[in-house]
Amino acid sequence: MPARALVPLYIGVSRSASDMFDRGQCGKVDLYGFSALWTYLQQWKSLFQQYDQDRSGSISFAELHQALSQMGYSLSPQFVQQVMTRYAPRSANMTLQLDGFIQVCTRLQSMTESFREKDTARSGSVRLSYDDFLTVFVGRLL
Repeated sequence: MPARALVPLYIGVSRSASDMFDRGQCGKVDLYGFSALWTYLQQWKSLFQQYDQDRSGSISFAELHQALSQMGYSLSPQFVQQVMTRYAPRSANMTLQLDGFIQVCTRLQSMTESFREKDTARSGSVRLSYDDFLTVFVGRLL
């Protein structure tokens, strides 16, 4: 990946990714953290390329829906469309670039982890107070 191609990627995912690899929680990533971050991004890039079936350099609605399904998520087409609307750049073809794909997948993972923490009976449903909902939302998404 050329260096200039990394600029939009880092702008799009840098805050959440750097937080994950900031071992000292000081707002900085050291050399080891950067190396781990680079490996992490390369793994996401490989997954992105795997699901970019038409090799267009972007992920379409159908490709995203299939990717998420193969990752084990059972999501409605309406939900996936909402995701595309939120994370795809404002373009005529409504496709996800690598940074959007990483954001979608990592946020979905994070929200799923939060849900599973609350779903102690493993029933597939939870009951949350509004305060609990906001706590989960702020802790995982903002």
